[in-house]
Amino acid sequence: MLTIVLIAVSVGLDNFAASIAIGLAGVDRQVRLRIAVVFGLFEAGMPLIGLVVGNSVAQSLGDSAHIVGGALLVATGIHGVYATLRSGDGDELGTVLTTSDLTRLLVLGAALSVDNLVVGFALGADHASLVPSIVAIGVVSVGLSLLGLELGARLGERVERYGELIGGLVLICVGLAVLTHLI
Repeated sequence: MLTIVLIAVSVGLDNFAASIAIGLAGVDRQVRLRIAVVFGLFEAGMPLIGLVVGNSVAQSLGDSAHIVGGALLVATGIHGVYATLRSGDGDELGTVLTTSDLTRLLVLGAALSVDNLVVGFALGADHASLVPSIVAIGVVSVGLSLLGLELGARLGERVERYGELIGGLVLICVGLAVLTHLI
């Protein structure tokens, strides 16, 4: 079980970092909870899909899974930075994640967890217990996401109007770290 928890923490770190970026934008508690749940569902669901779909999809994505996820994160961060600099009000990332645009939150959740398809295949190849693995990954992801959102919100209060810009830059850095296998 320790191995599963360590895997859960390692795959949840990108959610933690992205959650800090989102928290910097100043989202309310209801949106924070929604973000954490969506991230947790994707983090737990992608390994499940990897187990179910099996070897062919996992092998076809292989090393490129992190490229897809990292590129989507970089693009999201660039969009946030551009929108912030263009509008000057620093509210784009927070607006992206409000109730009116759940689609963007789902895309972000998928981007952060696409590499977990391969993790799911690896868990299946290692004959790990399915339910405890998925539950551990989901719970750890939700916890890390909530922690990151709270940390980002507290930091956001200190940096105020620059929070969105910093959040976009952090997402770009997370995407680059995913692209280079640092996360």
